[in-house]
Amino acid sequence: MTKRFTLCVYCGSRHGNDPVHAQAARAIGRQIAQRGWQLVYGGGNVGLMGIVADAALDGGAQVIGVIPRSLMEREVGHPGLSELHVVETMHQRKQRMAEQADAFLALPGGIGTLEELFEVWTWRQLGYHDQPIGLLNVGGYYDTLIAFMQQTVDAGFVSEGTRETLEIGDEPSALLDRLAAQAAQGGGRDDYSRT
Repeated sequence: MTKRFTLCVYCGSRHGNDPVHAQAARAIGRQIAQRGWQLVYGGGNVGLMGIVADAALDGGAQVIGVIPRSLMEREVGHPGLSELHVVETMHQRKQRMAEQADAFLALPGGIGTLEELFEVWTWRQLGYHDQPIGLLNVGGYYDTLIAFMQQTVDAGFVSEGTRETLEIGDEPSALLDRLAAQAAQGGGRDDYSRT
């Protein structure tokens, strides 16, 4: 049996003020299902997290959630997932999600989403994995972050090569196509034991 392509999605536990963010989360969930992929995410039933999970489930996708025990109530662990793993720490959550992922995608979110994005991006820079990482910039949400990342390159703190490992797009389907194509070219072994 071939392994199902697994997309790790990071996104907000809130809906945000612009309906375009919820629409994008729903589109990502639907695309995961239509492509026959599997979703792994933070296990919550609230905000964009719940929307992307529900859309993937509604389309027949397998959805795996990983949530720390301390957040089961705050993020309301999703009761309808294919699998829900309750772990003890945030680090265990992020590592377990990463170990299952063939690619990573950040949707709009708050500081938790940003922390997850930058951590997995750093892990790639350090050689812990070679999976593609995407940033879905719907409604211009990440425009200033993208500009700042270029500033880090211009200031000599981040290499252009590292900056270019972050795939940025504003259209869900096209960005997922790019991530899938890059993942197919990978093949390096992941080693999260050093995290």
